Amino acid sequence: MDGRNLTTRVAVFVAGATVATATMVGASPVMAAPAPANVTPAAGTSAMTALQPHAGGENAKAADVDYETWKRDVSAVTDEARPYLEERISQGAGEKMAIVLDIDNTSLETAFHPLWEYPTPAVGQTLDLARYADSRGVAVYFVTARPGIIYSLTEYNLEQAGYPISGLYVRDLPDLFDEVSKYKTAKRAEIESKGYKIIANIGNTPTDMAGGHAEKTFKLPDYDGELD
Repeated sequence: MDGRNLTTRVAVFVAGATVATATMVGASPVMAAPAPANVTPAAGTSAMTALQPHAGGENAKAADVDYETWKRDVSAVTDEARPYLEERISQGAGEKMAIVLDIDNTSLETAFHPLWEYPTPAVGQTLDLARYADSRGVAVYFVTARPGIIYSLTEYNLEQAGYPISGLYVRDLPDLFDEVSKYKTAKRAEIESKGYKIIANIGNTPTDMAGGHAEKTFKLPDYDGELD
């Protein structure tokens, strides 16, 4: 996700998550409280219908994207990424390697679940790649346009979805004034400065791919911005 419509989503997401947390622990809503549990949508409300009024229009576009088609299109990319990773890792004995993943609609199925369905489920194909890389000693980093205010919620979501996490980069206040592609490029360069070779960068928007600092990129479908 490139962050173009993220402000409204974050505001609603934080409010919903903190209220759910407060309900669980019987306390006032604070960010330091335990992470919220799943909440079941109201009967007769579909995931796509529920998303639209809560995201300021962000997911109205996603309603035009068929979920099963999206999953097949994701598989078409990850089916190419898997043999590449297997070969590259096998050739990299002694190298300090990493992969970098975007989060929204790359690692998590953000566009296809209401905001109250927290934690958001993993994109299964991406999760498989991350787990494989981790099993072979490759670090798994996440670079997202999400703001720092939901760092803990994001980390918890990734953990609950089953992802190995070597590092998670979110946008701090100064980063919010930069272009997303510039911010993401800088974070990949920062990972490289730790001595890693980024053997694969996986995202679903052009801003995830721009700027280099990765040996190979794999772009999941965004349907010309329908899933940003």
